[in-house]
Amino acid sequence: MTEGNKIPEKMLSLDSFSQWLGIEVLECEIGRCKVGMTVRKEMLNSMNKAHGGITYSLADTAFGFSANTHGKFAVSIETSINHIEALEEGDYITAESVIEETRNKLGFHIIEVKNGEKLVALFKGVVYRTSKDWE
Repeated sequence: MTEGNKIPEKMLSLDSFSQWLGIEVLECEIGRCKVGMTVRKEMLNSMNKAHGGITYSLADTAFGFSANTHGKFAVSIETSINHIEALEEGDYITAESVIEETRNKLGFHIIEVKNGEKLVALFKGVVYRTSKDWE
């Protein structure tokens, strides 16, 4: 495993919120990361569906992990999400982040959130890469 592939595991070990969500790293390579989690009862809203923040948080974690695989600290500067399908308790969802484009210190990412093969949310994000190295 290359050093860039180890960074998401290190990030997860330091991320109490993503650990609370139950996020696991499924696949990772430079510029791409796929994570997954199960929707739990305490993640449901008043309509008994997964709160929108759950899919957002999963996508944001995939985004952050993939952005940092290049070895430099990278921080989010803009994100947005489209919620396409509602989720139920017990659904296992995945989010895969792929760097679509890089410009100097900016990276542009598309993250697909899926329940099985079904697209349930589409997240877009812009990241700024600092000059600080992951150690």
